[in-house]
Amino acid sequence: MSEDDKPRGEPAVKAKIPSAKSIRSPEFTPHGISAGRGSGLNRPSALTAKQAKRRRIAAIAGAVVAVVAIAGGTTYYLTRPDPAVSVTGAFGKAPKVEIPTEVAPPETLKASTPIVGEGNEVAKGDTAFLQFAYYKWSPKDDPEDSKVKSSSEKAESTYEQGDGVTTIKVGESPVKGLDESLVGKTVGSRVVVEIPPEKGFGEQGAQVGVSKNDSLLFVADIRASVPQNAVPKGTEKKVDDDSLPTVEDKGAGKAPEVKIPDGDPPKGLKAVTLIEGTGPALAKGDKAIMNYQGQLWRNGEVFDSSWKSGQMQAFPIGEGATIPGFDKGLTGVKVGSRVMLVLPPKEGYGEEGNPQAGIKGDDTLVFVVDVLAKF
Repeated sequence: MSEDDKPRGEPAVKAKIPSAKSIRSPEFTPHGISAGRGSGLNRPSALTAKQAKRRRIAAIAGAVVAVVAIAGGTTYYLTRPDPAVSVTGAFGKAPKVEIPTEVAPPETLKASTPIVGEGNEVAKGDTAFLQFAYYKWSPKDDPEDSKVKSSSEKAESTYEQGDGVTTIKVGESPVKGLDESLVGKTVGSRVVVEIPPEKGFGEQGAQVGVSKNDSLLFVADIRASVPQNAVPKGTEKKVDDDSLPTVEDKGAGKAPEVKIPDGDPPKGLKAVTLIEGTGPALAKGDKAIMNYQGQLWRNGEVFDSSWKSGQMQAFPIGEGATIPGFDKGLTGVKVGSRVMLVLPPKEGYGEEGNPQAGIKGDDTLVFVVDVLAKF
């Protein structure tokens, strides 16, 4: 109890009150008459009986107010909320996280949604695109302070990486508690998850400095979520140009088959819509989520494929963060579309090419891109 909340005054004691007969003059002067000229003692009151009564009532009321104030303060102290984890800040921005040392790490999985989005629900098997920060939350027994129950430290944050996101396949991430907590949440939501050790990193925790006794606090903003084996949704467009590659769909979850024609590639960039989606158009600053496959015109060799890796990707549009032909060819494309891009060297990797990928400086590239979502 604080000093302000302690009861005021000393305990009541019994006092022996002398009788009037035992009081000697001049200790007692009848009728309040002055004990001597100019002494100022025992002067009669200038108040009327009615005024005196009012003063007594006012004094009693003041005492009651003081008691109520003290009691109210004590009630607040006793009923005020216990310390709790606090997460504040706007969606998509680095959150402010406070984990009081008085709060013990969780023994069971707890998830809350301080910001609720209006997008589609996340399902097991989806590819989720997250911004996140997580904290290592360790139990602590300090014999010098019984209030100290834990310590915490920020282990990693993607918010410091700008608008970059981390991609996870829900149900297959290394943190079981995060997987379970994302299912059923909507895109655009911020999810705060308190994760006990048995639902954390497990044996992999040692690689990131998390012990088997450490709990975790995850703050995750769900930027997008795309169902497993998602396919373009729109109207198929017929291509009559025999000088361009042909694209044959092989079904959900499979890369299309691309056949390169004989002859020289086109000199300029070609962006051909194979399926026109019905979603919003990609604009500068958007992050486009896509499946894609890249091949060489000269021999048809596949040098990159998200279908093969099993991991769709998010690319920034119109910001020069990808090869030039991607920015130019995908700007304005609607979500749900399939597009074929034919990129001459200057729209690809330029005169230097990309030796690691087997791309020469004079190679024309052929991409097939499924635009599945954006944020």
